[in-house]
Amino acid sequence: EEGAPGRRGERERSEEAPAERGPGAAFHMFVLMEDLLDKLKLLSYEEEALRRHNMRPLSRHYFALPTNPGEQFFMFCTLAAWLISKAGHPFEQPQECDDPNAVISNVLSQLRSF
Repeated sequence: EEGAPGRRGERERSEEAPAERGPGAAFHMFVLMEDLLDKLKLLSYEEEALRRHNMRPLSRHYFALPTNPGEQFFMFCTLAAWLISKAGHPFEQPQECDDPNAVISNVLSQLRSF
């Protein structure tokens, strides 16, 4: 009998774990993406980054949903290169045909130098 309440308590804790995150946790990535887009707009990314590369503006859920990983990766690299350059560190714009591992390595090494 003494063991029964302990097992019940363990079961209650394990059932509460997913509920602790809350029902809105699944939509957190959408909120983050909207915040990112707002910040990019404040930096005039459409005029400075996208027009230079003849790219369309991001939708408010562009990176939140995996639609076209290759296109999304290239957009991420384009924005990363633009942001690094905007921060005062010269950074060459990656091309679509570049090795993704090399591009990410270059972005990370540039960010570490900050």
